[in-house]
Formats: sequence, C-alpha cells, structure tokens
Amino acid sequence: MSEGKKLVNIIIFIYGLLIGSFLNVCIYRIPIEKSIIFPASHCPLCSTSLKPIDLIPVASYLSTAGKCRYCGEKISLRYPTFELITALIFSLLYYIFGLSVDFFVYTFIASLLIVVTGIDLDYQIIPDEIVLIGIGAAVIYILYSYFILKIPISLLSHLGGLLVGGGLFLLIAIASNGGMGGGDIKLMGMLGLWLGIKGILITTFLSFIIGAVISLILLATGQKTRKEAIPFGPFIAAAALITICFQEELLTWYIQRFIS
Repeated sequence: MSEGKKLVNIIIFIYGLLIGSFLNVCIYRIPIEKSIIFPASHCPLCSTSLKPIDLIPVASYLSTAGKCRYCGEKISLRYPTFELITALIFSLLYYIFGLSVDFFVYTFIASLLIVVTGIDLDYQIIPDEIVLIGIGAAVIYILYSYFILKIPISLLSHLGGLLVGGGLFLLIAIASNGGMGGGDIKLMGMLGLWLGIKGILITTFLSFIIGAVISLILLATGQKTRKEAIPFGPFIAAAALITICFQEELLTWYIQRFIS
C-alpha cells in the first residue's frame, strides 16, 4: 500500500470517528426532541459545556478513564463504541467502493442506520424523521441520477423495493398480531427504495437470520426472557449494511450453492 493510500485510509477513519461523535448526539437528542445543533455539546449529568478537548472521539473517553472531566460521573461506553463502529464501517465502505459517489451515498445510509440502531436499543422506537430523511434523500438521488446524470438505473426496481420491503414487513406484522413494529415496516420501505427489490429481499432474509441467532444467544445467556421484546431495528441495520457491502458475493454464493 502506497503512502498516499495509507494517508487516505487514516483520514477516512478519522472522518468516521467524527461522524460517529455527531451520531451519538443524534441518538441522545432526537428521542427527547432536542435540537441536534443547539445547545452545544454538554455533559448530560452536570450540564457543563464541553471544551474542544472533550470532543475528541474515543481519545477524550480514554484520557478521562470513561468519566466526565467536570463532575466525575461515569460516561457510557456506548459513546466510544459507536464512534469506533462508525469509523470501521466507513473504512470498510472506502475499501470496497473507494472515494466514489457510492462511498458517500452508502456512508449516508450507514449513518442513518447507526442512529436507528442506537435509538431502537434505548427506546424501542424508530423515529419517523429518520425514515423521512432517508426517503427524501433517496428520491432526490434516484431522480437526479436518472434524469440529470442519465444513469441507466431501474426506477421500477427502486419503487418495487419500497413496496416489497414495507409490504413484506406489514404482512409479517399482521400475521404476528403486532409482533413487528410500525417503525420496522417504514425502515424496510425506506431501505427498499435505496436498495431495490433484489437488495431488500437479501436484507429481509439476512435480518431474520441475524435476529434469530442474536435472540437465541440473549435467551440462552439469560439476558432476555421470552416475554421481553427485542428491538428488530438493529438486525435490519446490520443486514442492510451486509447487503450493501457484499450483495454480489452473496448472490454468487447462493446461485452456485442452490441453483447451479
């Protein structure tokens, strides 16, 4: 790897850390209906405004041993964890797609999914504003690509993805008597609009596999009981990211394994 390539990798990783820090703000503030811009970042416990040194992703957490520099209260490990996860996802997307339009499109989608994951884990809801931002951006991107850039994309596939993604989960919600939340239905519709029919079918399949495995682990280890609800949004998010990164490889494997 050339020195220039290494430098870009480092920049992308740092970029991911910074975006991850902002996503933490979104995860904390959106459910309680606070602005994600104002006021400036502050300790949620003592309300002290944070200085620039306190806003350095991961490093600030490590330098204070996971405690607020001002009141000494413990800071959740989730903050640096989400920053690192974002940086790693961005680095993987850069490795696969390079510094391309696809990279920026998929990092945007990944950012939405990370926020969805954090909020769903905490509150078991998927805010409508996240889904609406995703749908609005998808419509603009698809129409601009097709009509302005003249990229030969399938409008029917994207529209079909929205209907299939949302429709499948709506049917599941009806069949399971509310076992699937409305937020999951809308999230799948939004992802279907981005990924198309093929992509959303893969995402659906993977989400149930991931959900089943994680749920069994949580039940087996006693972290959850059968009566406790397990948020499905994180499983959808993980499945969508896997689909974005490895869709063609998964299709090739499936065809070779079950069709050829």
